[in-house]
Amino acid sequence: MKKQILVIGGTGKTGSRVAQILKTEGHQVRIGGRNESPSFDWSKPESYGSALEGMEAAYVTYYPDLAVPGAKEAITRLTLAAKSAGLKKLVLLSGKGEKEAEACERIVVRSGLDYVLVRASWFNQNFSESFLLEPIQAGQVALPMAEAQIPFVDANDIAEVAVKALTEDQWNGRTLTVTGPEKLTFKQVVEEIASVTDRSIQFQSVSVEAYGEMMKSAGVPDDYVWLFSYLFREVLGNADNQEISYDVKEVLGRNATSFREYIERTADTGIWNQMVSSI
Repeated sequence: MKKQILVIGGTGKTGSRVAQILKTEGHQVRIGGRNESPSFDWSKPESYGSALEGMEAAYVTYYPDLAVPGAKEAITRLTLAAKSAGLKKLVLLSGKGEKEAEACERIVVRSGLDYVLVRASWFNQNFSESFLLEPIQAGQVALPMAEAQIPFVDANDIAEVAVKALTEDQWNGRTLTVTGPEKLTFKQVVEEIASVTDRSIQFQSVSVEAYGEMMKSAGVPDDYVWLFSYLFREVLGNADNQEISYDVKEVLGRNATSFREYIERTADTGIWNQMVSSI
């Protein structure tokens, strides 16, 4: 049965992929964003109702992260608006190992709506579609927590799991933890990318404090500096975040995408060989 589904953050890394899969499967998709019609703006609760009207389910991504101040209040307002609009299900994208995000999860769990929580590890696409792209292009990557073992997960896997959660009732009430099939350090990732692209890319380990200063020097707003410092210190340093999950295989019936598969696929696009003058 085809559904009416709102994709909040439908132009983001996972949201755009979720929306595309849903459309391909024939579902009616409404993109939730400030520039859409009707508009959805997290900072304007009065916009929630019109975006939710007529929808059966919603995929929820909170920008920039569920850990930031104000997220719990926004998720609370959204769940109330969803119930008022007659929505049946919420699928919330959350962060693996994030205690603050878990507070937002509890709001959804207690909402009285059907729900699925999708807890994701760090995205592979941070290296090709986000803040680590330019350092890789410039051939110099500096990051803290160099020894952390991370089961990086592919955004395509997250999207496919989310679509199953949105369209199939068997996952209702579940917390699905999505990770890749192996654990890698940042240094290993950079070395893998350098090998596949046949480039010299240097990796430098820095402290969380030094990384924060680098971000400030680059003009990154203070709230983002705080968020990245939190994610590096509290999330990557959390032993729970370094565990591999097999929920992707349970839901999709196949193994999670390996980082090597992601690298080879992304290298074919040439994105990592586009040089920049500075990071």
